[in-house]
Amino acid sequence: MKAITYTKSGASDVLTLSERPVPEPGPGEVRVAVRVSGVNPTDWKSRSGTDPAREQVPNQDGSGVVDAVGQGVPADRVGQRVWIWEAAWQRADGTAQEYLVLPQHQAVPLPDHASFELGAGLGIPAMTAHRALTLGADGPRQLAPGALAGRTVLVAGGAGAVGNAAIQLARWAGAVVVSTVSGPAKAGLATAAGAHHVVDYRAEDAAKAIRAVAPDGVDLVVEVAPGANATLDLAVLKPGGTVAFYADGDGPEVTLPVRELMVRNLRWLGVLIYTIPAEAKLDAVAAISAAVADGALRAGEEAGLPWHRYPLERTAEAHDAVQGAIVGKVLVDVTA
Repeated sequence: MKAITYTKSGASDVLTLSERPVPEPGPGEVRVAVRVSGVNPTDWKSRSGTDPAREQVPNQDGSGVVDAVGQGVPADRVGQRVWIWEAAWQRADGTAQEYLVLPQHQAVPLPDHASFELGAGLGIPAMTAHRALTLGADGPRQLAPGALAGRTVLVAGGAGAVGNAAIQLARWAGAVVVSTVSGPAKAGLATAAGAHHVVDYRAEDAAKAIRAVAPDGVDLVVEVAPGANATLDLAVLKPGGTVAFYADGDGPEVTLPVRELMVRNLRWLGVLIYTIPAEAKLDAVAAISAAVADGALRAGEEAGLPWHRYPLERTAEAHDAVQGAIVGKVLVDVTA
């Protein structure tokens, strides 16, 4: 089978198209014929930052069809369409290969109405969004319709992959959703995702615009740029509010006024999906599956997240596109 591999860290040119034997599933495992592999920032960061212990296949997320099962796995899973999460976390086998063996719970049923493209883009972005949306004061452990009713959520960077998932999941859970963006094109994407209100922070006073739709302040901020947006978040949070941040691309440090946070009982909480509790991951998977089944998680430009597609042999270009912060979701077509 064809696979993309690397044996040392570095730029995208360390990625090589290789031939490997088709793996066999062990007890509790399934083998997936991968259709589409999704690329996330952590994929290129892992590739560029750390030498793998052995030959590594990149990419955490993907989708495909179960074509073999190991001992203890129901035989009727063969032929099931699935989406894949955390394929390469603490493992040598990511989704950039034609066949992938992994624990059966990491291959989640994908309804017939949901495309493989959608499935390949769920994983890290949607699970990160779910975790962030459940960290508010008295927040639900697992999202469901009505779980965020009566709450206002601010999604910073609503045109990104996590921001897109956060908008869709928050709206499905009943929140009023406000999103900030950096221009008209991205405003159109956040609106397509389902944000009730979109604020272009380069064209207007963002704090004033957000307070106009949330006079009492927002309950929760899903934050992509905690350093750059700290002042804005302080200005729009209601007492007891929470900022759940999941990226550090704007810098490694955040300066916050300690006394004000104390008086207003505000919280800043970090999110890295790989290291959250196992139960929280399973809660996220269950909620995401329910939202997909309800048609509440969509994909593609009409859902605010344009696709950028590459064949398997051009996975290096796909990694470079994500590293270059392309707007949209980068996908690798593993099989034609």
